[in-house]
Amino acid sequence: MTDSPETTINGISAEQAAIEQQLTDTVLASFANTPDPRLKTLMQALVKHLHAFIREVRLTEAEWNAAIECLTAAGHITDDKRQEFILLSDVLGASMQTIAVNNQAVGNATEATVFGPFFTQDAPEIPLGGDIAGGAHGQPCWVEGIVTDTEGRPVPHARIEVWEADEDGFYDVQYADSRTAGRAWLTSQADGSFRFWALTPTPYPIPHDGPVGKMLEATNRSPVRASHLHFMVTAQNLRTLVTHIFVEGDPQIEIGDSVFGVKDSLIKRFDRQEPGTPAPDGRDLGNQAWARTRFDIVLAPAGT
Repeated sequence: MTDSPETTINGISAEQAAIEQQLTDTVLASFANTPDPRLKTLMQALVKHLHAFIREVRLTEAEWNAAIECLTAAGHITDDKRQEFILLSDVLGASMQTIAVNNQAVGNATEATVFGPFFTQDAPEIPLGGDIAGGAHGQPCWVEGIVTDTEGRPVPHARIEVWEADEDGFYDVQYADSRTAGRAWLTSQADGSFRFWALTPTPYPIPHDGPVGKMLEATNRSPVRASHLHFMVTAQNLRTLVTHIFVEGDPQIEIGDSVFGVKDSLIKRFDRQEPGTPAPDGRDLGNQAWARTRFDIVLAPAGT
């Protein structure tokens, strides 16, 4: 038995398809007089893709209601310390795709990755060789490198923001006592060099007690992020870089980073140093193991 000529390949009648397309066209036309051309482009493209998604999957009203409930719950759980919508964007790969679009490859410039929801504007400044831990628990880690442009020229006075979770997998803002720990900023020297103490990164789960966590559980996905240390680097006439470095050998890299942030170029060796090994700056670490890594940062020209 063959399909009726009134039926499309997806099993939807031509009459029904025309009704659905007419609605899409009507909504698109409602934005025709939008004064801002960019806003008009965004809204019309959003309508096209959203309607196409609904039609492709034949979205049920129950599924539509579930999506509304998820977004409502994301709004309720979001506050000044937790941004559930960023988490949702992250786990859907939307954050990384936006980064890919806005940080096109330029020569040997360091690759960008997700910003994450735990950056704050009030991190303390530390001197060269200072410690960002601020009392956070974890294995000490010496981090050093140089900031250059894509021509290999040193970049002096670059502002280097660094932040990370403690060994228990929590950022300072996730604690209730208003502590500031595991974050700081410093500037590169005249020769572009920088160095500081941090904590050896460890894997940790993104917050998964809200709607994003429920979605991950329902889809059999892990909430765990690969071990990483955040950087944001800014310098005059150069493109701001938001990135991480990841720990070579971390099994979570193979399992999968929950927000798709890992890039091969950002995986670095963190060499374990046995207790008693002299620290580069003479710091007395007692009978404690520590680690060291190098991260050379290359900034792309502004506007690229």
